[in-house]
Amino acid sequence: MKIIKTKFKDLLIIKQKNNIDKRGSLREIYNKKILNNNFVFEYCTISKANALRGFHFQYKFQQAKFVNVIKGKILDCVIDLRKNSKTFGKTFKIILSEKNCLSLYIPKGFAHAYFSYEKLNVVYYKLTNYYKPQYEDGINLLDKKLKKNWPKKRFEISQKDKNLMSFDTFCKNYKFL
Repeated sequence: MKIIKTKFKDLLIIKQKNNIDKRGSLREIYNKKILNNNFVFEYCTISKANALRGFHFQYKFQQAKFVNVIKGKILDCVIDLRKNSKTFGKTFKIILSEKNCLSLYIPKGFAHAYFSYEKLNVVYYKLTNYYKPQYEDGINLLDKKLKKNWPKKRFEISQKDKNLMSFDTFCKNYKFL
C-alpha cells in the first residue's frame, strides 16, 4: 500500500497492491501500520449503473471515511466543508475501481458522493464514527454552484438526495463543519 497526498489537507489516495494469478486475486485493503485511524464502523453499498448518491455528511458525530471499491467502478467526489480550510467549498473527484485498486481516505468535515459506472458496484467503507441518521444532512448533487458535471445526463437519484439543500443554504445554516 502506498499513500498519495492530494492538494486537500489530509485527503489521501491509497494505492493498494493487487496480487493476481490464474485463480483470481488477493488485495490488501487496509493496514493499520499505513493508515492508522480509529475506525469503529464498517458498511458496504451496492449500486447499479448510473446510480448517483450523496453529497452526505453528519453535522454531529462527524465521520472520517475510508472508501474502497470491491467490484465495479465509481466516480468518487467530495466537497471540503471544513472551517478555515484553504480548499473550503472546493470539490475533489477520483475514479475508484476494482481494476485501479485506488481507495480514498476522506477526513472529517467533507461531504461525500459518488456516481456508479458498472452494472454492479460494491463499495466498502470504514468509518471513524457510527451512523446516526438524526444528524445526517447533505448538499444537492445537482447544485449548479458546485459546477459538478456528472458523467451522464441521466442517472438514478433518490428523492431524499433530490431534496437536499444547496451549497448556499449549507453556508447559511451551518457555515462549515
